[in-house]
Amino acid sequence: MAPHIPPELLAMMARGVSVIVGSRDARLRPSLMRAVGSDLDAATGSVTVYLSRPHSRQLLQDLAATGRIAVVFSEPASHRSLQLKASRVEMRQAQPADVPVLQRYLASMEQEVARVGFAAPLTRAMLAHRLADVVAVRFTPQEAFEQTPGPRAGSALGRPE
Repeated sequence: MAPHIPPELLAMMARGVSVIVGSRDARLRPSLMRAVGSDLDAATGSVTVYLSRPHSRQLLQDLAATGRIAVVFSEPASHRSLQLKASRVEMRQAQPADVPVLQRYLASMEQEVARVGFAAPLTRAMLAHRLADVVAVRFTPQEAFEQTPGPRAGSALGRPE
């Protein structure tokens, strides 16, 4: 059963905030990378994160080998954060149909990062990619955790009633 994610956190995720994707290898060595995009599918409850293959080789290898994924969504201005975990992923090459999602994400991140004082060219450089190099990683969250700094950081979000 999927974890219950409060509507305000779903809205934050859907808006397009900072996304860091992590996994691990068989020896439990971590790998992580910033996503260049994200998308939520409200109908299925699945999440898709987009990774630049040249910058995420180890992470993509670990995802393929273990299926384990941890993704942190964080609002730069407030550090409000949410972590999702799953033990199964589906990976595919990004397609032209993904371009609008990637463009929306970039536009949102330009605004998010501007709120903490950095101009759009920095965000564009940080999220630069070629579509041919982008891998879409889809998963359905099995666990969700509050990760906003403070007394509730690390606490599991409840299951639906």
